[in-house]
Amino acid sequence: MSNLIVKDLEILQDNLNQAGLDYQLELEEGKILVMSPSDIFSSEIGVRLITSLSNWVYPRRLGHLFDSSAGFIISDSNLKVPDVSFVRAPRLKKSVSYFGELTPDLVV
Repeated sequence: MSNLIVKDLEILQDNLNQAGLDYQLELEEGKILVMSPSDIFSSEIGVRLITSLSNWVYPRRLGHLFDSSAGFIISDSNLKVPDVSFVRAPRLKKSVSYFGELTPDLVV
């Protein structure tokens, strides 16, 4: 499979979920990337970043923070899943129920 688009990845992800398989997938230039789980050291760093950012972002109502479960559609052939991401409030009025169709302001 090559030259896939985000819609193809969404269908594949739905089929995997229905089969009870929980894979983290990204789409880069139309090619599917299966992401491996983080080691516990990397996971702890992500938690610390989210905690620190949360303590700054939410009291000031600066925007939205997302963990490694959030996918962002960058273009028809690119969907990225950063470990930690932030989107300024004016750019995302409310959280969406699927992938965000925008590039986050900060990604880790």
